[in-house]
Amino acid sequence: MARTPKRKPIRSKKNPIEWHGHRIVTENDLETVFADDGNVERPHVYMRRLRHGVVLVLLLALVTAAVLFALALARGDIQLTASQPSASPVSACPAGPFELVDPATVTVNVLNSTSIAGLAGNGSAALEERGFTVNSVGNRSVGQTNMTAIIVSGPSGYAQAFTLQRTIPGTIYVEDERPDATVDVVLGSEFEALVPAEKVNAEPGGLVCELPSTASPTPAPSSAAP
Repeated sequence: MARTPKRKPIRSKKNPIEWHGHRIVTENDLETVFADDGNVERPHVYMRRLRHGVVLVLLLALVTAAVLFALALARGDIQLTASQPSASPVSACPAGPFELVDPATVTVNVLNSTSIAGLAGNGSAALEERGFTVNSVGNRSVGQTNMTAIIVSGPSGYAQAFTLQRTIPGTIYVEDERPDATVDVVLGSEFEALVPAEKVNAEPGGLVCELPSTASPTPAPSSAAP
């Protein structure tokens, strides 16, 4: 018996939303499931709101800082000082008046600022003979030449320095920050001798100064013997 060949079923026109028996999800289906309820922001709207938030935070921080600064000024925690021009030059030289003191109460460091060997030794011997107490003898370099001597002390040694200035002719005074009353005598090439005891001016007065920048008493080694 001959076999009858199978006939392919006649298919109707293909449905565009079906594929091999499976339904294709369409845009309408998505809109149905995920309906836009107006709560989803577009990217440009989100970025604009983010920028506005950052600006508001920065403004709030600036206002807070200004308030804290004003409170600190009011409490005195922060002080603003404005420099005002001086009506006249201010002298750094102590004007006194100072009086002579007993040489035995004056402690002196005698220093040689020159290449003249033995200058500090000769000066210290002369001061000891006059009654001053010599603490040490050494060398020190200064920024000034052709001078007699530089007298150096702190505020506690004004009267002692004044006494030495009246004893050594032609000296200049330079103040430093030492807390005690000791005095440095930095001898220069013009030093020769002390004022004779009977000719020392005993009248009260002030110290004779030059600017520290022209005669700096910064210690430095010297090749000369003290």
